[in-house]
Amino acid sequence: MAALQIHQFPCRQDNFGVLIHDADHGLTAAIDAPETGPIRAALAEKGWRLTHIFTTHHHGDHIAGHAELKAETGCHITGPRKEAASIPGIDSQVGEGDSFPFGGYSVRVIETPGHTLGHVTYWLPEAGVAFVGDTLFSLGCGRLLEGDAVMMWHSLEKLKTLPPETNIYCGHEYTKSNAAFALTIEPGNSALQKRAKEVEQLRAQDKPTLPVTLGDELAQNPFLRPDSPEIQEKLGQVGQPLATIFAEIRRRKDRF
Repeated sequence: MAALQIHQFPCRQDNFGVLIHDADHGLTAAIDAPETGPIRAALAEKGWRLTHIFTTHHHGDHIAGHAELKAETGCHITGPRKEAASIPGIDSQVGEGDSFPFGGYSVRVIETPGHTLGHVTYWLPEAGVAFVGDTLFSLGCGRLLEGDAVMMWHSLEKLKTLPPETNIYCGHEYTKSNAAFALTIEPGNSALQKRAKEVEQLRAQDKPTLPVTLGDELAQNPFLRPDSPEIQEKLGQVGQPLATIFAEIRRRKDRF
């Protein structure tokens, strides 16, 4: 089986567009559809035909291209069952524990609410990739726009159990600002210090900071590390429940 081809490109102001392509079966899926123009251009650049859209959540900057792209290509749109009424053109509704084929690959659905109540992650274990939308960012996590901290922490706990070599693709390029905040929460973390310098160099060259491995995030991202003694000490929350510590990190990020 040919390796899954993945093409990531900028959309809107700070969104990522992502296309995945199974050459053996001639299938191409967009992960969300933030904007039609860049997706059309990416398809033309690669010579691929859009057959699917996998939608992570209902926010406008992730579904803006649905209607036009479906009208143009007839693509099949899959999205979260709990947000189906808000997702234009949805054909298949999915939720926790569901899986479906994409050519030679299995796509597993993980419900990861918090940013929105029905948000899902798409994990392709054979390809070693997870498309996490706005649940997890490099060195950050999504704002709690619909859910609460306990809900989001539970979602992050699910993602933490994926294989550490999994490549994580997120919905936005937020890593530089996330790094600045992360260093206020765990300044003594040498892996975080190194990542922050790498991010600074990448963004200075206008290069993306994604994908990133889950293993790196587990070592660097304070939102995945409320069990860190340094973080607990820094926040004055030694021994508190992890969801409580996570909530305090999220509150501080909201004010940062």
